[in-house]
Amino acid sequence: MATVIDACTKQVVGWALSDRMTAPIVRDALQMAKTHGHMSDNAIYHSDRGSQYTSKLVTEWCTAHEVRQSMGHTGVCWDNAAAESFFSSLKNEFYHHYRFDTRQAARTAVVRYIEAFYNRYRPHSSVGGLAPVTVLENWRAQNLASRVAA
Repeated sequence: MATVIDACTKQVVGWALSDRMTAPIVRDALQMAKTHGHMSDNAIYHSDRGSQYTSKLVTEWCTAHEVRQSMGHTGVCWDNAAAESFFSSLKNEFYHHYRFDTRQAARTAVVRYIEAFYNRYRPHSSVGGLAPVTVLENWRAQNLASRVAA
């Protein structure tokens, strides 16, 4: 699984699943975030230094879409704390509690965890105990109110 996580809201705004961790799934996760309007020009995409993130495919995609790449230091897991935290939650709150008969059943359940629970209801201490979608809605309301007042 490759993810794109909004650093402000903690929302998983792009994700892709595959049988192997290769560059195309990173590109697909980035494209999902871009297609759904969660990535503006000059956005910063932070990752670790895995070969899929440093690949020519991902670098070219980022250049073409005006996305700046940022990478943590090799072997320093806290450099990519948002992703580490998400995957820890996914494993501890979800994977370890279920058994799936097929790979497709597992994929469907992961999508449901992200879209129906993690983004919409799961509280995050780093954003005041709110769910990511609530943080985004609050930001949009505040931004709209400031534009109307101006």
